Amino acid sequence: MRFAPLTLAALFLLSLGSCSKDEMDLPPSDPVDAGPRLIMKFRFDSTQVRLNNLGQPSTVISGHGAQSPVFNKMSAHYVEFAPGALTALGQGDVVYKAPETVLGGDTAIDFDLSIAVGNNEAFLDIPLSDLDAGTYQWLRVSLAYQNYNIRFSSLGLPFSGTIASFIGYRTYIGEHVVADSTVSVHANKLQGYWAFEVNDPPLPVPVTEGQAPGTTVVNPLFATSPVPAGSCVVTGAFPVPLTITGNETEDIVVVVSVSTNKSFEWVETDGDNIFEPVDGETVVDMGVRGMIPTVE
Repeated sequence: MRFAPLTLAALFLLSLGSCSKDEMDLPPSDPVDAGPRLIMKFRFDSTQVRLNNLGQPSTVISGHGAQSPVFNKMSAHYVEFAPGALTALGQGDVVYKAPETVLGGDTAIDFDLSIAVGNNEAFLDIPLSDLDAGTYQWLRVSLAYQNYNIRFSSLGLPFSGTIASFIGYRTYIGEHVVADSTVSVHANKLQGYWAFEVNDPPLPVPVTEGQAPGTTVVNPLFATSPVPAGSCVVTGAFPVPLTITGNETEDIVVVVSVSTNKSFEWVETDGDNIFEPVDGETVVDMGVRGMIPTVE
């Protein structure tokens, strides 16, 4: 029996619903300052501990399936260094906030000016002097966009596809590229907007779009320093606190390792842990599962 491509696209749209932009080559940077730099890189780690919203180790619950997607790109909207667990959101040293716009009505992240980078690529490169002298135990990064590949099956046939997932509080999107296809939006989209493209085997179907209800946002400081719902401000502790004296002469490189360990999760109907949207398996989560910042 041959599976109809348009049916696949429609059913994938329904399953996720229950739950070309030329990207800039360089991270935000100030080339005028010749002093030491603060450079921050993303690292995508499918073996890193999988955490829940409260920052506690989390396994996939009974009745759900999950896989570790292959991340292509990610962007950040906000970066804050916090001295301690009692430091309220915004009261630490905020060293970066991505451009915003009112083109879509309400204030939103401007995706056209956002920087999406790959594994081990710098998403921030600023003068180290922008970070005040002090000791910092925690890092907060508000994630805005993620692009990754997943595996799925239909009627026993294996497929792969790419998901562009917008997880910032609100994003104004002109156009964006999923894998090879460009999607025109020209509107604000709330956290959870996604677009999906079938990659292999290629199918003559359009990119499908939808809106998921939310995403996991890991915050071990939920009791002392909560973050607003829908903000996607992920919080992680430095294994060794970062101390800035103000007298540094060399660059400091912070690697922000994000856990992609079974971060793509769905309702599993037959227990085989294979995502099968045409069988009614619906996506319940697409959020990263933890963050560990370390000095390289």
